[in-house]
Amino acid sequence: MSTSTSIRINHDLYEQAKQDAMQEHCSIAGQIEFWARVGRATLDNPDLPVSFIAESLASLSEPSGQSTLFVPRSGCQ
Repeated sequence: MSTSTSIRINHDLYEQAKQDAMQEHCSIAGQIEFWARVGRATLDNPDLPVSFIAESLASLSEPSGQSTLFVPRSGCQ
């Protein structure tokens, strides 16, 4: 079960989150939470590109029913 807490954020940040949330089809809170996870993971892994971290976190949130089974290629063909 998830709980919520109210916080104050800059109006410009809220508006940017609102725009991005509409493009990503998620809530404003969900968009800000995603940004926070990306930021935390970026600080924890400074050697990884931010785009790699963001795409990895986004892929983890996709339903597993939409995933494609990984099939490794054989060494020689």
